[in-house]
Amino acid sequence: MIIAATMPKPNAPVELREFPEPELEPNSALMDVELSEVCGTDVYLRQGRLAGVPYPIIPGHVSAGVLSKIRGTIFDIHGKPFVEGDRVTFLDVHRTCNGCYHCLVAKASTRCPHRKVYGITYGIEDGLTGGWAQKLYLKPDTRCIRLDDVDFDVFMAGGCSLPTSLHALDRAEVSLGDTVLVLGSGPVGLSCVIFARMSGALRVLCIGAPDHRLTTARQVGADATLSIEAFEDHQRAEWVLEQTNGRGADVTIEATGATAAVVQAMRYTRDAGCVVIVGQYTDHGDIAFNPHLDLNKKHLDIRGCWGSDFSHFHRGAEIIKNAERSKPWAMMKLDRYPLSKANDAVDDVASGKIVKALIDPTL
Repeated sequence: MIIAATMPKPNAPVELREFPEPELEPNSALMDVELSEVCGTDVYLRQGRLAGVPYPIIPGHVSAGVLSKIRGTIFDIHGKPFVEGDRVTFLDVHRTCNGCYHCLVAKASTRCPHRKVYGITYGIEDGLTGGWAQKLYLKPDTRCIRLDDVDFDVFMAGGCSLPTSLHALDRAEVSLGDTVLVLGSGPVGLSCVIFARMSGALRVLCIGAPDHRLTTARQVGADATLSIEAFEDHQRAEWVLEQTNGRGADVTIEATGATAAVVQAMRYTRDAGCVVIVGQYTDHGDIAFNPHLDLNKKHLDIRGCWGSDFSHFHRGAEIIKNAERSKPWAMMKLDRYPLSKANDAVDDVASGKIVKALIDPTL
């Protein structure tokens, strides 16, 4: 039997359950899970704040492990077949239709209405489809990515923040010499700091909390940080102006999940600057702003950024494979939890007590 941590329903504790080993379909595989992420999405899942979740589910949408059993053949993007024993991760977005308007015309597969995601929109009726388990079932057509000679800890330090933040930086179109402000110092905010520096930003600023996460932000590339816990909104706005010769940031990336931060992002950005909203993955409610003063008069370019696709996931993994480029993520402190402590992991992520929580089914 295979042990997995499951969310039975919203606002209920995570439970351990046993599942039989699945019978593999043609061109599918079984992966022994080494590490699986606990992120803000999992907090929202336990709170029941995402629509269309088929509870009970096995959470864990970004994971890494070893292929232990393959039926048929599965290939990487270069046409090379995987073999049992390969170290891999996989794109958590398993199914987009490649036949709808958003897939074919808008080129925005993250908005495909048929999109299915491991650990989020697959339930236990779909099998072992979440990473908080000893083994995970990789359905046919799952896109696996090789992690040969890659430290799983370093890859999972990025986890889902890798493709999410890379997508945000794509949307931001940072120019060489820009000053980039990142609102939020959680995993997505930290990866945005790293990618902003990698994209050519001359200065990177970060506003967030708690202090230990701001320390991490400086370690991975932020030039200056400010705590939302120690300073009021008007003081933070003054700080941004002081850091930018009175103009505001060229690009501001909101990665907080707080609705107030969306308006703050607009107000902290210079006239004719760019704002990218990546932190609003779930509905946190409405927020008021002044369309004239906050948006139109400032001539702002505001861009939403929701989810990621294979290109972001693949590029993120390739960056982690580069020993020099992956150093910032290697600096991050990781906290491991056994399956039996999954509730504690979610609690610690929700409180901001830690930088990154990982489920380790081998503990």
